[in-house]
Order: sequence, then structure tokens, then C-alpha cells
Amino acid sequence: MQRAVSMVVPLSFRLQAQSLVQSRPLSCVQDVLRRTPLYDFHLAHGGKMVAFAGWSLPVQYQDSHVVSHLHTRRHCSLFDVSHMLQTKIFGRDRVQLMESIVVGDIAELRPNQGILSLFTNEAGGILDDLIVTNTSEGHLYVVSNAGCWDKDLALMQDKVKEFQNKGSDVGLEVVDNALLALQGPTAVQVLQAGVTDDLRKLPFMTSAVMDVFGVSGCRVTRCGYTGEDGVEISVPAVGAVHLATALMKNPEVKLAGLAARDSLRLEAGLCLYGNDIDEHTTPVEGSLSWTLGKRRRTAMDFPGAKVIVPQLKGEVQRRRVGLICEGAPMRAHSPILSTEGTVIGTVTSGCPSPSLKKNVAMGYVPFKYSRPGTQLLVEVRRKQQKTVVSKMPFVPTNYYTVK
Repeated sequence: MQRAVSMVVPLSFRLQAQSLVQSRPLSCVQDVLRRTPLYDFHLAHGGKMVAFAGWSLPVQYQDSHVVSHLHTRRHCSLFDVSHMLQTKIFGRDRVQLMESIVVGDIAELRPNQGILSLFTNEAGGILDDLIVTNTSEGHLYVVSNAGCWDKDLALMQDKVKEFQNKGSDVGLEVVDNALLALQGPTAVQVLQAGVTDDLRKLPFMTSAVMDVFGVSGCRVTRCGYTGEDGVEISVPAVGAVHLATALMKNPEVKLAGLAARDSLRLEAGLCLYGNDIDEHTTPVEGSLSWTLGKRRRTAMDFPGAKVIVPQLKGEVQRRRVGLICEGAPMRAHSPILSTEGTVIGTVTSGCPSPSLKKNVAMGYVPFKYSRPGTQLLVEVRRKQQKTVVSKMPFVPTNYYTVK
């Protein structure tokens, strides 16, 4: 049974790959997919390439998905996340511009501090999730999802033009760097060997520019999307292969792909945009109220505030919850039912948890069913099975904070 489970690739990636292929063989689609600077590196290391968000990326390598997942939890893994959109927002009015399109308090960020925030629309829906860092170099460094590349870039560019037309001092630049994520309990120990900066002074959600294994101009941010300690390194494209090769010389490091990244983020209770949150989901419904800056809530000066802020004070119709069950794995689109058998919601992400050896999922249910411990049913392969609402993260996170 373990061997059969270990080869499962999370369904969310299979479905997205299928939708991008659109019934054409992958060999044909590869010609139109974008490639990261590490494309040939992945092939040389046995990467199994799939179409994802318009890019050709490794879903896994020679190790199974579960082996990669557990290696990340116990040691560290290297992920290529160069498909993410990286931008710089600069100019005297950059903070005002960014606060006009996100829900977070950008003005309160200290130099080189970052936050997870959300682009929202006037109906309160989430356009994308992103990380905004207030760099000491005089610009905001923004990382957002590849699947939303075009609409995120258009949103920011349109807002820049709007501000410029009013005489504001703002500008935007797309950062043409690769982006590598080194994740796991030994990640920083591995990285420390290649930098002169003391990484003990770099807590979670802060960043610094430094030379990394001889590659200059790298921005190292203490963050990631696995729930583990680790970093994301924005590296000039010409130095990406050199850096990846240097990191791989340490036996602690193994390559990991999209499959492991999906199950790791799910165990950590982190959303996949397009599955767990979208333009029809508000931050409160998505259990992301903590992204709303306190000052911004009071001022109600972000897109959708008139919808979102009242939801903070009352019950919303539905909430994103965690689910745990035995038996067959829950998958996206599986119906969630009350114990009386009435359909009340839908699973948005689900997979077997390699760490817990149980099936975990996220989904949306009416508010009255959202309390942890609530017994429900889920329909998998036309059969109903018991599930229970669980607190998230399913696996404790290990982010590094300085006391």
C-alpha cells in the first residue's frame, strides 16, 4: 500500500496540467511553454516535466513524491519557483500605490520586512495572494503567482499609469531573475556555508541582498510555502544553474517538484490560488482575515472593504476549513455532506498526508459547520465516508523567529 501511495501525484497538478495541454501531447505543448533558466538542469537530473501555468516544470524527479515530501520535512529540498512573477514597485509614492490594490499595511513594514497580502476586487473577491517586501534599496519587491501573471501585471501596470497621470512618482519593473526555494530544517545550515551574512539575524519574512556561493546580487528572503524554515533566493538568471549546482553538492539537499510542493503546502494549511481561493472568495470566507491590516480595516480604504470589513463582525455564509478522514483520499470537487446526508460544501484541495499517514483536505462549508471537531461526511468515488473538521495547519509550522 505504501508503495502505491508514494507514486500518487496530487490531483490538483494533474488537472492543471491537463487543462493546459488541452488534449494535445505534452511533446507538442512543450514548444509553446515557457522555460525557467533551470530547464536543462531539471532534465539532466531526471525531472519529469509537466505543463503548469504556462510553464514546463518538474512535477517530481527520480525519487517518488512521498520520498521528496518527507525529505523536505526531515532535511531540505530545492524547488525551482522561477515561474512566479517578480516585480519592483519604485518611486516616492510606491507605498500609496500598493495600498490602493492590496489589503495589507505596507506603510508599517520595516526595511527589508515583508508580508503575505492579497489583491482584492471591489466585490471583496481575492484576485491573487502575494508577498510584498519593503526593501532597504528604495523599492517594494513583489512576488505573485504564475497562474495570475497576466492579470497581476496588468493590475499593477494600470494602477501605475493611473498614479502617474495624477502626477505621482511611481514606476514598475519586472524582475527577470530565477527564484529558488530551499526548504526544510537544515536549509539555512546549508545556505550559511555559501554566504558571509549571519542568517541567524534573518527572521521569517525578512530579506537581504547578498552574494550566495559566489553569485552576487541575490535577494535572500526567509520564507517559503512548505511550513518549514527556509529561504527563497531571487538570483540573476545567468547564475541560477551555478547556484543550484553548488547547493546540490551538500548531501542534505535533494531536488523536489510540484507534487511535493503541493502536499507540503496542504499539510501547512496554505492556499493554492484557483483551488482554495479565487475571485469569488473573500479573505474572511477564506480564513485569511489575518492578512487585513488593522489600520486598513479602520480606514476601509482597500478594494472591497465595504464587503469584507462587515464580514469580520458577523457570520459569513461559508468558511474554508481543514478536513481529516480515513479511507480513500479526498480530492478537489468531492462533495461535503452533513451527517444527515445533505450536500453542504465542496473540497477544494486534498491528498494523502505523507507526514500524518491520514488523508487531509481543505474545503468550504457553511459557518455553522466550521468549528473544529465537527463531524461531517465526504463523498469519494460515489461512496460516503466520515470526515472531521480540523484545525490548520495539519502539521506544525517551523518558521524561524527571533525573540
